[in-house]
Amino acid sequence: MAKNEDIILLIDENGKEQEFEVMATFEVDDRDYAVLFPVDENDEEAYILRIESDDNGEPILVNIEDQSEFDDVVAAYEAIAEEII
Repeated sequence: MAKNEDIILLIDENGKEQEFEVMATFEVDDRDYAVLFPVDENDEEAYILRIESDDNGEPILVNIEDQSEFDDVVAAYEAIAEEII
């Protein structure tokens, strides 16, 4: 079976592993973001995380702590999604 490069494994704060499908990546104010959906759940809730780089230059995903930043990113994603539909 071919490896799906759009599927990533994340570990939550409790050490539980969960697979997510990367549905989209986009940029807002010179920062990159990823939209993720859980693979194994019936939950249709999307997760939006900021893409940053670690000390080795490898991409990492981090929570968006600032509410204003989060609101701007959600609005940008909704505008992108509307263009696609």
